[in-house]
Amino acid sequence: MNQCLQTLSDYGLRAIGIGERLLPRSDFTLCEQFVLIGSGLIWNIYFGVLALFIGFFIANAVALAKGSPNPLLRKPAEWFIFLFRGSPLFIQFFVAYEALVQLPRAGIDLFGLTIHTSWMTRAWAGALLVLVLNTAAYSAEIFHGALRNLPRGELEAADAYGMAGWTRYRRVAWPTAMRLAWPAYTNEAIFLFHATTLVFFSSFPAFQQQGDSLYYASYFADKTFNPFVAYPIVAGYFILLTLCLITGFGVINRRLNRHLPGKARKLRYRPNLIR
Repeated sequence: MNQCLQTLSDYGLRAIGIGERLLPRSDFTLCEQFVLIGSGLIWNIYFGVLALFIGFFIANAVALAKGSPNPLLRKPAEWFIFLFRGSPLFIQFFVAYEALVQLPRAGIDLFGLTIHTSWMTRAWAGALLVLVLNTAAYSAEIFHGALRNLPRGELEAADAYGMAGWTRYRRVAWPTAMRLAWPAYTNEAIFLFHATTLVFFSSFPAFQQQGDSLYYASYFADKTFNPFVAYPIVAGYFILLTLCLITGFGVINRRLNRHLPGKARKLRYRPNLIR
C-alpha cells in the first residue's frame, strides 16, 4: 500500500508535467499502470471538456444559421455541417496537422502581418481545434432538428403573450429545443470523449511525453508485450467516465424537464452502434 501511494505521488500528475520525469523501465507493477494511465486520462478529459464547452456555443450559432431564410447564413452552415459530418474524424486530424505543418515554423506573412502558428502543431491546441469543429457540426445538426420540431402549441402560446424575435427564442424556443435534443446530445458528448483517444493516433505530438491515457497504455503494452492489461485499464477508465457523463447529463435533463411527470424526466442512454 505504501509503495502504491508513493507511485501515486510520483506519477499521479506526470501527464501535466508534475512529478517524476522518467518513466519506469522494468518490473512494472499493476499500480504503476493504473496510476500512469489515469494520469494520462487528464488530457482526454481536457480535450473532451473544452471541445464540448466551446462546441456547444458554436453548434447553437450554426443551428440558427442553418434555419435562417438568408442563404448567406444558411449555405455556409449547411456546408460546414456536411463537411465535418461527411468525413472521418481521423482524416480531419490528418488534414489539419498536414495543413499546419506546412506553415513555416517562424510564421507566415498574411496581409503584412506575421502570424506565428508553430504552437498549433501541438496536440493541446491543434487536436483540440479539430475536436471542437467536429462536435460543433454534429451538435448543430442535433439542435437544428430540435428547432424544426418545436411543439406548435408552445410557439403559439409565445405569440399570444406578445413574444417575438430574440425574446421568443430565448424564453421558449431555445429551452424547448434543448429539452428535445438533450438525449441525442448526451450520446454526442459520450462519443466525443471516446473520440479523444484518436488524438494518440493523429500526427499531433505530445509535449515532453505528457501524453493521454492511450499513450501510456501503448508504452506499457510495448514494454511488457502484453496488451491485455494496459488496454483493459483504459477501457475501465472510459467506462467510469461514461457513467459520470450519463449522471451529469441526467441531472441537467431533469432540470430541463422539471415541469413534466416523473418518468419523462429520466434520461435513457441509447448508445449509437454505428455512426
